[in-house]
Amino acid sequence: MRLSFRLKHHFFSAFRELFVHHHGSLEFRAKIFALFIATNKNATVENYIVHVKNIGLELYKNDTDRADLLMLSTKELVKKIEEHNGLNIDSLALNIQKELKIVPRYAHKIDIDALRGLLQFTYDDDTLAYQENILEFLQKIKEETLNQNKG
Repeated sequence: MRLSFRLKHHFFSAFRELFVHHHGSLEFRAKIFALFIATNKNATVENYIVHVKNIGLELYKNDTDRADLLMLSTKELVKKIEEHNGLNIDSLALNIQKELKIVPRYAHKIDIDALRGLLQFTYDDDTLAYQENILEFLQKIKEETLNQNKG
């Protein structure tokens, strides 16, 4: 990453809501990725994060700054979960559900296919089953939210 971006990131992390366009949407996507990544205790986060950045580049039409912010936000959330720093997988899942109730259009931000691509970094059968359950959970809340808000 460029030094200029890293400096901007440290400054913006404190004031992200003020300076980042569509901050809430980016944070929601980071939560989705973090929920999925944090379930795999045996993998290196770096493998996942590179994939998240590539997904971000696709989503944000090669806007490297936004893709980097998505990557770093995801990494921060995973780190909070791993360090038991006020966040765990269950509370993050509940947070995602609550946020969908408040902002139903975020359901469109749940990209099951992109998450399915992250399964390539899982080598343990139990973890793979857990991640597949997470995918089912996310698919279910996405569909429920979209169906409730039709019309």
